[in-house]
Formats: sequence, structure tokens, C-alpha cells
Amino acid sequence: MDKRAVLMVDDEEEMRLLVGMYLENAGFLCLEAGDGDEALAILAQQPVDAVLLDVMMPKQDGFAVCARIREQSDVPILFLTALGEEWDKVKGLKLGGDDYIVKPFSPGELIARLEAVLRRARRSREQNGRLQFGELTIDEKGRAVTVGGDPVRLTLKEFELLLFLAKHRGQVFSRDDLLIKVWGYDYTGNVRTVDTHVKTLRMKLKDAGRHIQTVWGIGYKFEG
Repeated sequence: MDKRAVLMVDDEEEMRLLVGMYLENAGFLCLEAGDGDEALAILAQQPVDAVLLDVMMPKQDGFAVCARIREQSDVPILFLTALGEEWDKVKGLKLGGDDYIVKPFSPGELIARLEAVLRRARRSREQNGRLQFGELTIDEKGRAVTVGGDPVRLTLKEFELLLFLAKHRGQVFSRDDLLIKVWGYDYTGNVRTVDTHVKTLRMKLKDAGRHIQTVWGIGYKFEG
């Protein structure tokens, strides 16, 4: 399974290293930015699953950075700051933050609250018919797929196969299972049809095609 990526934004290197250690021990991939400009540049280049954002930083503070992120993304944002006044918390949440953690904090609290925010974000996307797996986005209602923001043109069956596997991530399906679930009970084609569609999907999705994994001797599953 791909590691979930978290961007840690803090001007203090020691704090970035400490939080990075906590995140990596919990199975996350940690990216670092020393200020808001650097954070925005990283977010423009690659998708992340969440942002941990300090408030007191040079150039522009975390509140300003949060507002700029919200102009272009709904990525979960957790403020991680020494500012513990209620006014600061309210301001951060009103600007679009998903949680507000006051320093000092324990590793357990940080990871638990990060996981909770990620769960809420995933449920919200799924309720809106949108599945997100890193750079891969599947819009069920709009019947559209993008990778890194770039649209991917799929046939009807390619889309339905990808959507079915993604909605049942982690589950292994045989080729016969997929013929029944995606093509329908009355389909009379060969099971190799599934292999052909998977091969084409992987090619069109490029790097994101890694989410569709072969389970040798059985069939396929989606991991993300």
C-alpha cells in the first residue's frame, strides 16, 4: 500500500525533524517546508494527503498560508502551533483548518488526530462521489478520472472497472468475479477481457496504474 504523504510546514528545523520522525514511525511519508512560499511550491508540484501547518512563520504566517491553500485545494489542514488562545483556534478553523493542535503535544495525540481528520476527509469525498488516492481522483458522479489534475480519457468499461476496484480497495477479485460485477451476468466473453482492460488502464493511468495490483493465481485488487 502506498504511504500517505503529509506536508509539515514549520520554520523550526528541529520541530520538522521531530514531527517527521513521528509520522514515519506511524507509516506516513513526510515532506518538509520551512515557510509558506516553500509549502505552496510543493503543493503545486505534487498532491499530499494532509498538511501540518505552524502559525508563527516568517514571510507569511500560517493563517495566510491556510487561506491561500484553500483557494485551490480541499486538502486536510491541521494547525500545529504554540498559539493556544481560543481566538487563534477559532480563526484557524474559520479559515479552513480541519483541526488545531497546540504545542507541546504527544506523538500519540498527533497521529490519532491526523488519522481522524483523514478518515473524515475520505468519508466526505466518498459521500460526494469522489474517490482520492494520492494523485489519482475518480469522480463517480461526473464519470471523470484525473491524475495529478490532468484528465484521463477512459472507455465506459475501463471507468467501471477502475471504479469498482477502487470502491472495494484491498479486496481481491478473480477474473470471473470482475466479469460478473462489471460486465454483467449475461456476458459471454473470455476472462482475458479483464486482463486486456487492466493492461490498458495501467497504461493510461501511468504511474497511478500501480494502484491496480495483480494477485498471482487469483486476479486483481486495488490498493491506495
